Amino acid sequence: MDQEPTTKNQERPAKRGSVLVVGGGIGGIQASLDLADQGFKVYLVERNPSIGGTMAQLDKTFPTNDCAMCMISPKLVGCGRHPNIEILTMTEVTEVAGEPGRFQVSVRSEPRSVDAAKCTACGLCLEECPTRSVVRVPPPPPPLDVLEPEDEAFLAGTMASTYGDRGALLPVLRAINGHYGYLPRLMLEHVSERIRIPLSRVLRAASFYHSLSLEPSGRHLLEVCVGAACHMKGAGDILARVERELGVRRGGTTEDKRFTVRAVHHVGCCSHAPVARIDGEAYVELKPDQIPKLLADFR
Repeated sequence: MDQEPTTKNQERPAKRGSVLVVGGGIGGIQASLDLADQGFKVYLVERNPSIGGTMAQLDKTFPTNDCAMCMISPKLVGCGRHPNIEILTMTEVTEVAGEPGRFQVSVRSEPRSVDAAKCTACGLCLEECPTRSVVRVPPPPPPLDVLEPEDEAFLAGTMASTYGDRGALLPVLRAINGHYGYLPRLMLEHVSERIRIPLSRVLRAASFYHSLSLEPSGRHLLEVCVGAACHMKGAGDILARVERELGVRRGGTTEDKRFTVRAVHHVGCCSHAPVARIDGEAYVELKPDQIPKLLADFR
């Protein structure tokens, strides 16, 4: 069907049907704005009380470190004010029927107890609501076990050298891991208490880095590079031979606590692949048949 060309005086094109967008994250918001600007009536369905998704909870975005709210705030306002967009929060799709171009969708909306069309976000409904939420404060955690005198002296000296602030979490963890060969749970609990960071965040950092371990490590750390260059040159065969010789899978420690085996993704020797490291010393251009001799030197 022929359409009249739009002119600069036309603010928005005429509506031409309706579209349902499921999910009010940044992707759903942008899709809704694009479709609405083309003249479609858009129903944006979001099961949470508000749109924005995960991006509204972020501080910075990867990899540019741009401010997340600076990027999403104009889109939130534009989506809320657009005459062609109807936002259905606290709503879920229950049934989809029909065929492309003629879908019929059933949704279920949770009760709000207020008229959303008249809501101005004044907050008075919270004051007048007869149902009150009971704040349940969790009981205080039990007191920590006391560290052994030598452990206490080591931790106190380590935290004194890093000033004990929150930004020193990773240096403190590296120092503990280097001293004990792993991160003892009790030490992590004391670190969490002394620098006032939740234990969950301390454990998250401790489990993220390959250089840190939550389990006791062997006397020797054997790392096999499985990065792109090493993989192309047979790193898989090297790792398989190491596992067979030591009788332990990657990430494990031998029964005699002599070797801990790890797979890493880059050691900086791509031109000499495949590469393995033992206690930080690199062994380049390895062949599977060289592994028994290499391990025997450390036994």
